[in-house]
Amino acid sequence: MANRLAHATSPYLLQHADNPVDWWPWEPAAFEEARRRGVPVFLSVGYSSCHWCHVLAHESFEDEETAAFMNAHFVSVKVDREERPDVDAVYMEALQAATGQGGWPMSVFMTSEGRPFYFGTYFPPEPRHGMPSFNQVLEGVRAAWAERPDEVVEVAGRIARDLAGRRLDLAQAGPPGEAELARALLELTRAYDPASGWFGGDTKFPPGMVVEFLLRHHARTESQGALDMAEGLCRAMARSSLFDQVGGGFHRYVLRQRPGGPLVPHFEKMLYDNALLCRVYTHLWRATGSEEARRVALETADFMVRELRTAEGGFASALDADSVENADGAGRHVEGAYYVWTPEQLREVLGEPDAAFAAAYFDVTEEGTFEEGASVLRVADAEPDADGDRIADVRARLLAAREERPCPGRDDKVVAAWNGLAIAALAETGACFDRPDLVERATEAADLLVRVHMGDTARLARTSKDGRVGGYAGVLEDYGDVAEGFLALASVTGEGVWLEFAGFLLDLVLQHFTGEGGQLYDTADDAEQLIRRPQDPTDNAAPAGWTAAAGALLSYAAHTGSEAHRAAAEGALGVVTTLGPRVPRFIGWGLAVAEALLDGPREVAVVGPVGGELHRTALLGRAPGAVVAAGEPGGAGAAEFPLLADRPMVGGAPTAYVCRHFVCDVPTTDPQELARRLGSGPSGESSRPS
Repeated sequence: MANRLAHATSPYLLQHADNPVDWWPWEPAAFEEARRRGVPVFLSVGYSSCHWCHVLAHESFEDEETAAFMNAHFVSVKVDREERPDVDAVYMEALQAATGQGGWPMSVFMTSEGRPFYFGTYFPPEPRHGMPSFNQVLEGVRAAWAERPDEVVEVAGRIARDLAGRRLDLAQAGPPGEAELARALLELTRAYDPASGWFGGDTKFPPGMVVEFLLRHHARTESQGALDMAEGLCRAMARSSLFDQVGGGFHRYVLRQRPGGPLVPHFEKMLYDNALLCRVYTHLWRATGSEEARRVALETADFMVRELRTAEGGFASALDADSVENADGAGRHVEGAYYVWTPEQLREVLGEPDAAFAAAYFDVTEEGTFEEGASVLRVADAEPDADGDRIADVRARLLAAREERPCPGRDDKVVAAWNGLAIAALAETGACFDRPDLVERATEAADLLVRVHMGDTARLARTSKDGRVGGYAGVLEDYGDVAEGFLALASVTGEGVWLEFAGFLLDLVLQHFTGEGGQLYDTADDAEQLIRRPQDPTDNAAPAGWTAAAGALLSYAAHTGSEAHRAAAEGALGVVTTLGPRVPRFIGWGLAVAEALLDGPREVAVVGPVGGELHRTALLGRAPGAVVAAGEPGGAGAAEFPLLADRPMVGGAPTAYVCRHFVCDVPTTDPQELARRLGSGPSGESSRPS
């Protein structure tokens, strides 16, 4: 018999709809039920592509005896962290404060007022490695609640007060300058290993936003060290098993399972990682002309369209790490089964000579580099594109064979923020590599967000599935990332309606998400009130709502001349002044936005055909965060883009104006001159108003 999750729009919640646990979604009625019964609330937070979430569900939530105990003594609430990042953020902060660590699945016991008093992540079915079993935890919490209720309530109250008392004071920080960005670069240099191309540590997450900062810093200052680090990080990612060497796209992270052993991936593939990395490899190509960067950018874009695009034109959240190990669809769900190869499997697909070539190229060994004799693919050679035609042929044949395997599960939930990142990536990648199909896919995703997620109110919904909007309000990252995507689409397509939609969203950021002194909040002032209003300025797997909003506000101000939006961006960037020199790896997008601020950013008006040579040259410019408006004189663009107002052609030829703070260089009709002005370093102080 299905529980209360049967009508959810979250695939993760639907995965638990047939559990014997009497799950509730996060809603007031669940907490009212806990008050009525006088029992604590058990909150379980995860997401659909989380491997250990599936393990906990199979071991405990599908167990009839465990479920019966939970149903008797708790009200159990299941939350998809991707659907409710606000709930996840508040209780993850409490978990990390209490235990010094965090992760998913997250298990929290709380009072009916939402005040937490006991925390954990994954609990095994039997005691293991010093961890109690899940049933022991349940019994311990039940006993404490029944026998020491005053103590439990006191602990919960103290934790809630501690959380509520945490505030960020950035009012005096001011936006970052040259000194802060130089110190951030120095700190990154200390953490970087040029021999391996990675930052330190055994677990490697893709640092796409840090690379974006490095590329922008190089473009503004011509720092060779910044460019070398960006190239080294991108080379290391592209040649490791983090990158799917057969199908394109990036896994979530890689780690070293044994000292001296190879890096192996955690095989889930997330939309946000791939959108960010697609865009940054496009920008690396723009800076260096690297053929490897071009190939990785396009293969990642093609992966997103091929495997994550939904029937409605949006992009699904993720692919699972696990899949069925046998080709007939029978057998266990095994992590990485879809992606790994043995020498025998290579021979079956490629024949002996090409199999030997592929095994040497991708480091597929008889003993295996992963588990049970299988190998993860990585580029073992220092020259990965030698004999490129043969490698491309091998990749294509392996991909065709792999598509016959049982596919990993897909989380079809469309998350507004991550679709905003995908729109920006596909629009810019399509423009740079003359792939209008990618720009079309970006436009279709943007249409879905306007039609379904914004609806009639211009307030963003966080998610949709199968074209049906979810029931939860968008958070700051949704507004910032979707506005970023719309602004990129406006620059590429010359359609000013996307600038207008971005303005709608950013006005709501100013009205509902902004506090004093430039502080931003993750939830709107009229959103559901949790025990703390979440406020996290750090960039982790994706840009923080804080820095995403700062970047979009700055770009919108450059397009329109709006002082209110620029002041809000500068106020928000105070967090980069505080965190950039100390923890630059956790404020990468904020540092990238700060580079745009120091460069202007430049405003480029192209009066002439959209998609023409001058427009394309403007889009290929490396000036950090430059905004581009293009349109024919007297056309719709002239009315929709403030940058095009009163800008005539020179001598009847397409003409470009490059400006800072609406003070412009002499207009040019020469693409080479435009490229020079949008290259590295400032364009000079000899500019005159036009």
